[in-house]
Amino acid sequence: MWQQSLITLRAKPRGFHLVTDELLAGLPELQACRVGLLHLWLQHTSASLTINENADPAVRRDFERFFNALVPQGAAGYEHNDEGPDDLPAHFKGSLLGCQLSLPIKAGRLAIGTWQGVYLGEHRDHGGARKVLATLHGDGA
Repeated sequence: MWQQSLITLRAKPRGFHLVTDELLAGLPELQACRVGLLHLWLQHTSASLTINENADPAVRRDFERFFNALVPQGAAGYEHNDEGPDDLPAHFKGSLLGCQLSLPIKAGRLAIGTWQGVYLGEHRDHGGARKVLATLHGDGA
């Protein structure tokens, strides 16, 4: 079984956001997959995907503080600022975290840990809707 879907995530403010449920809502075919892999590819250079803690919202706020300290906005010497002062720092953060994930599927569900969820890192002040190309490969029920 091969299935590919383009999922549009609704616009979110700058920060880290759990999007596991939003992604799964766009993939009803996953329930028919007995065993397989789900590959997620974020089609943007100023946002990111990562896996981390899905229970305590403080983790997501701490992620935002950490990455803002690691890649400060307004640092001298950046040449690329075509879309504003958050432009190049957003690209740096996107490259550090990455734009893709491969997730295991077992019995029609994501086989991730109890406390794990998919984060969208929105690194722009006004990034807009984000598109994720989801490719499901596996054996049906």
